[in-house]
Amino acid sequence: MPEVLVQYQAEIWQAIAETFIMVGISIIAAVLIGLPVGTLLFLCRKGQVFENQLVFGTVNFFVNVIRSFPFLLLVVFLIPFTRLVIGTAIGTAAATVPLSIIAIAHYSRLVEQALLDVPKGVMEAAISMGASLKEVIFKFLYVEARSGLVLGLTTSIISFISYSTIMGVVGGGGIGDFAIRYGYQQFKTDLMIYMIGIMIILVQLIQFAGTTISRWIDKR
Repeated sequence: MPEVLVQYQAEIWQAIAETFIMVGISIIAAVLIGLPVGTLLFLCRKGQVFENQLVFGTVNFFVNVIRSFPFLLLVVFLIPFTRLVIGTAIGTAAATVPLSIIAIAHYSRLVEQALLDVPKGVMEAAISMGASLKEVIFKFLYVEARSGLVLGLTTSIISFISYSTIMGVVGGGGIGDFAIRYGYQQFKTDLMIYMIGIMIILVQLIQFAGTTISRWIDKR
C-alpha cells in the first residue's frame, strides 16, 4: 500500500463512511418519497386515466424548480431549512437534507419517464379487470417498469455520489471533500489521484450492479 494512504488511512475510512451515510440517506429519500412523487406525476399527467392537471402542474413545478438549481446554490439556499430540521447547518447529518431534496426531485423524474415506457394498454387492461389504484400501481405499473426503475435508481445513485463531493461547503465531509482538503490544498497530488480512483471504482461497481439487476429482472 502506498505510504500516503497508510498515513491517512483513518481519515480515508472516515471520508468513505461519510460518503456512504450521505448517499445512503439520499437513496432512502429517493425510494420512499421520490418513487411516489414520480408515480403521482405519471398518473396525473394529461391523457392518463387519473388525469389531474392541477396536481400534475403543482408537483411538476416544484420538481422542475429544485432540479433547476445549481446544486451548490441549493445547498446554500437550504441552510435555514436545514438548521430548522437538523438543528445545525454544518456536518454530515446536515448535508443529508439538501442531498435528500435533490434526490427526491431527481429520481421522481426518472420514475415518471420509466412509467411512461409502460404500454398504455397495460393500465387500461388492469382497470377493466376491476383493479384498485393500489393494485394498478404495484401489480401492473411497477412490475412492467421494474427494469427502468432500477436503471433510473442506479443513475440517481451515481449522481448522488457526485453531489456528495460538494458537501464540504457545509462541513459534510466525504471522499470529495477529503480529496480537496488533504490532496489539492496540501499539494499532495498523488493522494488526490488515489481518492479519484476510489470514486471511479465505486461508480463502476454501482453501475455494474444496477445494470446486472436490471437485466436479471427484465422478463420482457
